[in-house]
Amino acid sequence: MSDLGILDIIKRSRSYRRFYQEKAIPQEELLSMIEAARFSPSARNVQPIKYIICSTPESCARVYPTLAWAGYLKDWDGPAEGERPSAYIIQLHDTEVSPGYNCDHGITAQSILLQATSLGYGGCLIAAVQRESLTEILQLPEHLKIINVIALGVPKEEIVVTDIKNNDHCYWRDNQAVHYVPKRTVEEILTKII
Repeated sequence: MSDLGILDIIKRSRSYRRFYQEKAIPQEELLSMIEAARFSPSARNVQPIKYIICSTPESCARVYPTLAWAGYLKDWDGPAEGERPSAYIIQLHDTEVSPGYNCDHGITAQSILLQATSLGYGGCLIAAVQRESLTEILQLPEHLKIINVIALGVPKEEIVVTDIKNNDHCYWRDNQAVHYVPKRTVEEILTKII
């Protein structure tokens, strides 16, 4: 997929929530995602975001219960065993580096997800995290605070992007479990050309 242009990669980078759990992501490819984050812009170039990679079945099994999945899908409790992520990258705020992280977490998460997409993987940025429980599981020191968890793996679902109708932005699934994501059109989001 590496011969795709950046817009093509962005279009393929969706919030995947079901994966081929048995298909591991090689360590070097996970490290290349951290490398993408490392080279990303940082407010004031402070670089206060740190990372943890969880990629063994045991570590992933410990992270999974601390996450909430797909709030709009009220009748779905998250991916079943066999469809769960094969890896996670956990974003941490190092408060010893800086008291805040501005927009760095969003920039680096996007870089990680775009690199994952370029390598043929999918991911989902999860902010609904039981931070206290996960902090204890990871045995984090006081100065490292969990920001988000990025779930990663080989996607096991089809995602279709559609235009928003009637201002309904909620994603949904049809009876074949195809996941639909409504997006506002360029005409709607572009306020003015000067």
